[in-house]
Amino acid sequence: MRKELVKFERKTIMYQILKSAHSGWRYLVLILLVVAIIQALAGWLGKKPYTEGNRKLNLFTLIFVHTQILIGLVLYFLSPLVEAGVRYWKMEHIGMMIFAAVLVTIGNARSKKGTDAAVKHRSVALYFGLGLIIIIASIIQMTMVDPSRSFFGVS
Repeated sequence: MRKELVKFERKTIMYQILKSAHSGWRYLVLILLVVAIIQALAGWLGKKPYTEGNRKLNLFTLIFVHTQILIGLVLYFLSPLVEAGVRYWKMEHIGMMIFAAVLVTIGNARSKKGTDAAVKHRSVALYFGLGLIIIIASIIQMTMVDPSRSFFGVS
């Protein structure tokens, strides 16, 4: 019995650490997405060249989004799912976030395959922008499902 209790406590502690990391990591993801989108829009509308700096920013944004998804998936499988809005967490949140990550991945891939700078910038602006909209919508929906959480507060 004692061994099972220790195992449960470790799992609970790990869950809380990952939950805090997932909650805090979203700010880095949001900041990188916004910066990448602004840079892509400026490059696309300003007819600027697609630079190595653009490529690196897009790659780091992609890595941070994928890291956030990985942390979220680990939470999904560790979660006791006893919180408010179980359906939201089991279906909607994870589905929306994976879809947003897919859009960011497509945008990054299309920017690599683009033939000229305008196509590369446009791909990033469009796909990263759609991904950001979905992420923000999911976070807003989270605050409606569980009023104890806030958009800007670490939960």
